[in-house]
Amino acid sequence: MPFWQQRKALPAVEEALQRIHTHNPTLNALLEVYEEEARQKAQQLDSLPADAPLPLRGLIYVHKDNICYADHRASAASRILQNFVSPYSATAIERLEAAGALCIGRANCDEFAMGSSNENSAYGPVRNPRNPEWVPGGSSGGSAAAAAAGFCDMALGSDTGGSIRQPAAFCGLYGLKPTYGRISRYGLIAYASSFDQIGPIAPTLEALIATYEVMAGWDERDATTSARPVEPFSTHPIPHRYALLLPAGLHPAVHTAVQTLVEKLRQAGHAVEAVDFPYWDYLVPTYYILTTAEASSNLARYDGVRYGYRTANPKDLLDLYARTRSEGFGTEVKRRILLGTFVLSAGYYEAYYQRAQRARALFYDYTEKLLSTYEVILLPTSATPPFALGEKTADPIQMYLSDLLTVYANLTGHPALQVPLPFSEVPVGIQLMGPYFAENRLFAAAYEIQRLSHHP
Repeated sequence: MPFWQQRKALPAVEEALQRIHTHNPTLNALLEVYEEEARQKAQQLDSLPADAPLPLRGLIYVHKDNICYADHRASAASRILQNFVSPYSATAIERLEAAGALCIGRANCDEFAMGSSNENSAYGPVRNPRNPEWVPGGSSGGSAAAAAAGFCDMALGSDTGGSIRQPAAFCGLYGLKPTYGRISRYGLIAYASSFDQIGPIAPTLEALIATYEVMAGWDERDATTSARPVEPFSTHPIPHRYALLLPAGLHPAVHTAVQTLVEKLRQAGHAVEAVDFPYWDYLVPTYYILTTAEASSNLARYDGVRYGYRTANPKDLLDLYARTRSEGFGTEVKRRILLGTFVLSAGYYEAYYQRAQRARALFYDYTEKLLSTYEVILLPTSATPPFALGEKTADPIQMYLSDLLTVYANLTGHPALQVPLPFSEVPVGIQLMGPYFAENRLFAAAYEIQRLSHHP
């Protein structure tokens, strides 16, 4: 029986609320706490028969501020949506609620999920529970900080270029970017539609896997979802053949932790082979060309006419558009909209956007070939441990480069799982990538890494 079913829901909620009241003023992880709602739901769950068919009964979660929850605000941490109340719930939230999970709050994030440090929120930066002087990672930094601080058993995030995995690594947690199309994007406020995926962040594999299985599967409201059945994880065989991808310039703590893991895997009889990856220099440029192009299109809807923020006393329609967007969007969002508009413009579409699409196809082909020989691809989740608040805000390029190791899986659509490594005094994570819909293989590998990590 999972741990959330071994306890009463109401005492667990009260304990979580106590932690939130104590630590959230410092961390700024949650923008809103659903205190009375959570208590009422917990009381209802505790009154149900013990054998009620609710696999997530009593599991406490928070949702990122860009994932819609009916009759609750969803602002994507932006002023332009500051008073928007969603009339419907995301499919992922509907399925969690139907399985007995209960939501305790709305998590802070980088504005429109654009960032790697959670310093781009209109509502202030999030701090890392491991050290409040560190960033928690982004853009799902509020979700990761909430899970690491004990506010919840699982936190919902979204991953466009590493926004689940990197904050999970910085906060010492597990984080899953599922195969593209495995979890419905219905109800997710879009950043880059061909990259975005909803996924779980959790302190335990048990909570991560259980919530993934509930959320995954076909959704008629999202045509990009797959109808392939979701196989429950039970005794999936442990993979034995690993390809190791290591770029130059890793922080010593990251390099040491990864090499320690590799040695433990080899000592346990697994084959780990270092493989040359010829495309390191092209991942980040390709990612930012394509995602900003999609963002410039997706964010065109925020114009002050239909919903969200509207500037005061516009002179005419053009002034309404220009001032609403200038006042409502933050600096990083404006930067990405401008870049995306540029690469889609008539004079540069072929030179940038189409070439980036061809590069994306090249990365996919290379990855499929690699996975025909190896069962799992291993690479660090981040080239560095958590960095200090303010350390990279003055240089957007350095901030973008912090996504180097995570954008790969979003460009190709393959599933990727962040696993924390205990071989360091600072939070370090390893990333596992596998074939399409091979999440269970990654879970089996993660349990093996967990076993070896605690084996002397």
